[in-house]
Amino acid sequence: MMENNNNKKKKSEISTLHSIMDSLNARIKNDGNIDDSQSNHLINGLTNVRKSRKKTPGWDLRALHHLPRRHVAFKLMYFGQRFYGFSSEAQLEPSVESELFEAFEKTRLLLGDRKESQYSRCGRTDKGVSATGQVIALYVRSKLRAKTTSGEFNSEGQYEEELDYIRILNRVLPRDIRIISWCPVPADFHARFSCLSREYKYFFWEEDLNITAMQSAGKKFLGEHDFRNFCKMDAVNVHNYTRNVASFDISPSTERWRGKELWVIKIRGRAFLWHQVRCMVAVLFMIGRGLESEEIIDLLLNVEKTPKKPQYTMAPEMPLVLHSCEFNGLQLSSAADARQALCSHLENECNNLILQAAIYNDTLNCWSCTTDDEGNDSLKEISAKKYLHIPLMKRPTEPLDSYLHLVLASYVERRAKLDSGAVKKGIGELFLGAGPPEDGR
Repeated sequence: MMENNNNKKKKSEISTLHSIMDSLNARIKNDGNIDDSQSNHLINGLTNVRKSRKKTPGWDLRALHHLPRRHVAFKLMYFGQRFYGFSSEAQLEPSVESELFEAFEKTRLLLGDRKESQYSRCGRTDKGVSATGQVIALYVRSKLRAKTTSGEFNSEGQYEEELDYIRILNRVLPRDIRIISWCPVPADFHARFSCLSREYKYFFWEEDLNITAMQSAGKKFLGEHDFRNFCKMDAVNVHNYTRNVASFDISPSTERWRGKELWVIKIRGRAFLWHQVRCMVAVLFMIGRGLESEEIIDLLLNVEKTPKKPQYTMAPEMPLVLHSCEFNGLQLSSAADARQALCSHLENECNNLILQAAIYNDTLNCWSCTTDDEGNDSLKEISAKKYLHIPLMKRPTEPLDSYLHLVLASYVERRAKLDSGAVKKGIGELFLGAGPPEDGR
């Protein structure tokens, strides 16, 4: 029935175009020219036809509401270099999330808007950060018959009889995003709050770093600590900076280049603060270069001795990867052909990157043979230069407005003890004295 209506509309549009063209030919034949009013009339007629064509999309989400759907968790990977982070809430494009929802809509797997799909995500990686084990969950279209009397949800069923979600989505997703596996999940599953732990990896070249000192210092992160000096403070959303690091390790990888060895830092915990891993890695690099002692970790974790974060630059975002997210009883899987297709895709991507690296390496070899006017190797001169390091404990601290929320959190407790005149004194002491109070728990 719908196809007949679409055919009738198309025939009507074609007929309208023919009549406009006939009118145009007749006027040119009779008059030899067309005045402005006649020209505008013809242009408006063509514009109306174009508008009518745009208002008849190929499908409507409301027409799919009667189809069965199920709550599904997807494991995915992406390379973050070209994305403005994972989340689309910042409205900076492209984001991984915006690409995902475009794929869900294009493949008609999304039956409604984002809110109706009860979408959730495990991690919210920043700009330039990659992932090999990100997990999201939402309600998507299913071809299995619903088991509920309402016919609305379908959360269980055989994998073999279901839609091939991996093939369908990977066919339309960009090359730097891939669905790895999926599984049905209960209605109360939430990708963020159901997660038991997250593991991050940070890759780096050894480059004369003292790995032993970094390993020893990194062990100080283990356990529960206040990490406010190892993060970017989110005063609006976060009031408790205590986090638990479950495991920490530094180990070599199998990759080498120009005599340098690639290493990886692995950090696992239930949750992390904004930029926490990159701040931790930045301080570890200072220790590895001999610029700071291992005791700097103890000083920064002691918020009574160091109540305000010293200013320092985070480690670069590109080597950071959200490696895995752990859930209780989540059995993500993929078909054999889907795994083979993913392996082939990754192999092709690796080959292309290796070819690019070979081009850069060839150019580098050419430049490494060059000398300046005095016969000196200019590249060696540049690499030998060292920058002046200011010890962390002697640096300026973060701006005071970063700690404003700490003052507000403790104000309720202090209000009973301080009168109106002492309130100003108390706040002044907080800013000018020993620093902010303990964060609200």
